Amino acid sequence: MYKSKPTLTRRIAFILIAATSFVGAQALAATPLKLTFETHAAFFSSETKQPKAIDPEVFVQDAAARAAKGPQGIKHVNGVRPAFIAQDPKSSKLFNADAKPLGFTLGQWLGASGSASITPTKNGHAVVKADFKGLRPGGRYSLFENHFDRKPIGFTPLDGAGKTNSFTAQKNGDASVSVAVPKMLTHANAVLLVYHSDGKAHGASRGKIGVNAHHQLIARIPKK
Repeated sequence: MYKSKPTLTRRIAFILIAATSFVGAQALAATPLKLTFETHAAFFSSETKQPKAIDPEVFVQDAAARAAKGPQGIKHVNGVRPAFIAQDPKSSKLFNADAKPLGFTLGQWLGASGSASITPTKNGHAVVKADFKGLRPGGRYSLFENHFDRKPIGFTPLDGAGKTNSFTAQKNGDASVSVAVPKMLTHANAVLLVYHSDGKAHGASRGKIGVNAHHQLIARIPKK
């Protein structure tokens, strides 16, 4: 049977529907992914199934402690050991692996919090916007990307180059930062906040873990 050609009105309707679908798809693609940070101590303890929750990158004084390697392979000197989250008082003063004071307590260290959004952009790139509270006032920090699909786990600057991923916390311990990311992150990744106890950013490197660089907060990208 002969079929008539679509009228002009129907053609316009088809165009409008297609355009609306395209705009809707674009809006959906650009919807930010929301993340909430947790302490690296809690994340590490859970992932590695520690018998006691521990922070392997900050240390407390213990006269009985002898020089050794902690659960993350960090060497520490006599007189300090990695902090136990539930066992050690929150008023305990913290030190690095060389027994140099960090200038804050365990409670202050664990009291930091943060949230972030990841928004896809053109060409597969993304923008990470993060807000933090309870950081070391005036402290130097950097954002890194974890790569859980590598063995051992890999770390790269969140911006891919180590040029725009570092910042200084405000005097009240707050911080807001926006970083352009080379590619959209997946469940194989996490956003990692590194504190630099020497007050210096280390570019593409995190620094010496447990000595002048300490993982404080982390947010893993959820599965789809």
